[in-house]
Amino acid sequence: MANPSKKTPSKNSKKPTSFRKYIIGFWTLFGAGILFIVLLFLLAGWGAFGKMPKFEELENPETNLATEIFSSNGETLGKYYSENRTPIKFEDLPDHLIEALVATEDERYYQHSGIDAQGTLRAAVFLGTRGGASTITQQLAKLLFTEDVSKNFVERVIQKFKEYIIAIRLERQYTKEEIITMYFNKYDFIYQAVGIRSAAKIYFDKEAKDLKLEESAVLVAMLKNSALYNPIRRPELVKQRRDQVFKQMEKNGFLTREEKAALQETPMKITFTPQGHDEGIATYFRVYLQGFMKDWIEKNPKADGSSYNIYRDGLRIYTSIDSRMQEFAEDAVSKHMANLQKEFDKQNENNKTAPFRDINEDEVANIVRNAMRVSERWHKMEAQGKSKDEIIKSFDKKREMRVFSWKGSRDTIMTPKDSILYYKSFLQAGMMSMTPQTGEVKAWVGGIDFKSFKYEHVKQAKRQVGSTFKPFVYATAIDQLKLSPCDTLPRNRFTIEAGKMGAQSDWSPANSDGKYEGMMTLKSALANSVNTISARLIAQTGPRPVIELLSKLGVDTKEIPAVPSIALGTADMSLFEMVSAYSTFANEGVYVKPVIVNRIEDKNGTVLYQHVPETKDVLSKQTAFVTVNLMEGVTQFGTGTRLRGNWAVNNDYYKRAMTGYPYDFKNPIAGKTGTTQNGSDGWFMGMVPNLVTGVWVGGEDRAVHFPGISFGQGATMALPIWGMYMKDVYTEKDLGVSSGAFPRPENVSIEIDCDNYKKEKNDSQMIPDELDF
Repeated sequence: MANPSKKTPSKNSKKPTSFRKYIIGFWTLFGAGILFIVLLFLLAGWGAFGKMPKFEELENPETNLATEIFSSNGETLGKYYSENRTPIKFEDLPDHLIEALVATEDERYYQHSGIDAQGTLRAAVFLGTRGGASTITQQLAKLLFTEDVSKNFVERVIQKFKEYIIAIRLERQYTKEEIITMYFNKYDFIYQAVGIRSAAKIYFDKEAKDLKLEESAVLVAMLKNSALYNPIRRPELVKQRRDQVFKQMEKNGFLTREEKAALQETPMKITFTPQGHDEGIATYFRVYLQGFMKDWIEKNPKADGSSYNIYRDGLRIYTSIDSRMQEFAEDAVSKHMANLQKEFDKQNENNKTAPFRDINEDEVANIVRNAMRVSERWHKMEAQGKSKDEIIKSFDKKREMRVFSWKGSRDTIMTPKDSILYYKSFLQAGMMSMTPQTGEVKAWVGGIDFKSFKYEHVKQAKRQVGSTFKPFVYATAIDQLKLSPCDTLPRNRFTIEAGKMGAQSDWSPANSDGKYEGMMTLKSALANSVNTISARLIAQTGPRPVIELLSKLGVDTKEIPAVPSIALGTADMSLFEMVSAYSTFANEGVYVKPVIVNRIEDKNGTVLYQHVPETKDVLSKQTAFVTVNLMEGVTQFGTGTRLRGNWAVNNDYYKRAMTGYPYDFKNPIAGKTGTTQNGSDGWFMGMVPNLVTGVWVGGEDRAVHFPGISFGQGATMALPIWGMYMKDVYTEKDLGVSSGAFPRPENVSIEIDCDNYKKEKNDSQMIPDELDF
């Protein structure tokens, strides 16, 4: 009999479900996933997915560091780089910059060891829609050792694992501060701003340590994607991102709500200062410095025998240039040359061969043809296999181009041949300033605009020096004959016959004022550049001793002929040579070789080069002092009196010609103006006891010049630049430029005080500048 209490299961009832196999399955899959991830880590670490950095590479990651050029007062003049990165130390990073970085890019930076587990899980669950998971350390790993991000999913996953491993290694080997520093030093902020220091200079024209909070926030905003968050092209987008940085800083306790609100109301101000090789100050000087460094590198290999590379070895070059004086010099050149160019263009309006004078149309065509042959266009087309006729025809086809002007670059349409004439029409300038006692070059302006005119007019160019040569003749005569500035010579015509002293024909120089009567002191003769007296002096000394003196003064004399006409400045010399030679007079007869580099260090601060001054005695103290005394007359009552007073301030000519007039100097100044034939070259050499400055102005071609002497003389073309420059220099008391008297040596036996100067001053006050030959 069946047990009534025991129920028979219905055919529709189901067996209870067992979860055991699902639990086992879950943990099996989870464990397999962990093992798979561990295996991926191991395989990536072993290099199965490509090369992993070695310990040494992590310790010394390969980087391209820019070589930085410093002024004598500690400012950055420029850089040489293939990648514009200059390292910065952690202590030079402002606190608010670090806080903005951590708050925006990696909130738990100080809690994790390279990988943010919480952020990674969030990114995985929400597929990155609520923020990424890359830590600062991972981002550094990507910058240092990972190639461009792959678009292939599998390859990107492998890259991620490599970044994880590298990040962990970085965390083990570096402190948090070092990782932040490396990250800021490596990130590319575009516009050749690699690293935070370059970015601070390029976007805000300041050092990173001087950044304000709102400026730091802009740079941190760019870290998301510098190409997208570009403050030059997309300022509104960058401002929105910057304001988000402030929000993150408030969220993480770095800002109060009130501070955040105030900062978000702050306008975003960018001071865009590009640092290309053609940008910034001292551009011509930096190109010359490249040549110096090339020679130094060839002679000074590394310890392992390899050569230094100025574009990636992070050298630090400490130059003699003073950034303040360099800016004063460039400003003076720009102001005067822009003003002078207006007058030059005005006087060329009815000139059929403009910008040239005194040559015919065939000679003009020859100048243009020569310019075409050396142009970049010619060389490029020649390299492309174009025929000569094809190249020449291309110069007559109009095209769009951007050209230089004193009002800024302008877009225009013209033929390449017309552009040659356009650029030939600009007057050029060169300027150099040097401390005679040390040889340190303090300012170097090689032209009016480096982007448009690459030819350099301090060291590269050599031009006729005109009457600025005469002090060398006078110094030789004083040294040989012990002449006094008070000694007199006849002003009348003087001839050196053919066959004497190398003269191939009779040589009878003319005086620019047409006066030949009476006697004249040497001081007055030099002050007013009387040619006949210079001729008498070289007739007594001979040209050879003058050339020997020049050689001792650092001048390359191989191309200077030993003939009497050099007394009037027929020789070609560079401005560099002229300034260093004149400096010997100011330095009491001691020649000091000019120096442009004081010290070179490697990226670690090890001194690789230290300048050792090169000096030699050339003239006695007495001869140098008397020569300086003669040149003081130039600015007291000669061709340089425009530097004194303001007696011609209402004169229309002075208003048009003398940029920055009046200069109104009261202190002792020795100097010499120079004007070559037809006004092709205008010079002014000016000296105070501890600063010698030379200025040259002229056309690229000697046929480019003013039609007359009023504007085509050294006192108009070059002297105003010296005047404006020195006025600015004297405003900076810290520069220590002397306004006192030139040092007088003991036991001066040559008389320099002459009673008859007052009368000569009255007679010659308005004598124009000299015209040589």
